[in-house]
Amino acid sequence: MPKLLETREDVELMVNQFYQKIRQDAELGYIFEEVAHIDWDLHLPKMYDFWEGILLGTANYMGRPMPPHFRLTTKYTLTPEHFDRWLHLFFENVDALFEGDIAAEAKYRAYSIATIMNQRVQQVNAQISEEN
Repeated sequence: MPKLLETREDVELMVNQFYQKIRQDAELGYIFEEVAHIDWDLHLPKMYDFWEGILLGTANYMGRPMPPHFRLTTKYTLTPEHFDRWLHLFFENVDALFEGDIAAEAKYRAYSIATIMNQRVQQVNAQISEEN
């Protein structure tokens, strides 16, 4: 039964469940595990801080999310379909766990992030294509 998304613990649950789905996903799991070689012990706390900041107004996240994705797409071309799949899994995860305004905000923010990141990554892809 979905509940309100209200605390850091809720954010951690959302992030943990989401990335578990990602890791098991036939389309995205390979990218995270075999191409990016994500160190989950480092990555997950960054994602907790990122989403807690966006949704609960804390200022714990100090990273820059775009550069790692730009580097990744030079190794393995990230496509709009990858971002669509990421977003689908994110929405599915939030809907299974949470309801209410902050859950809706999480999905809105994820949509915005995926849209902007996809646009920027596709620009990098086009630049790589022109150079080759």
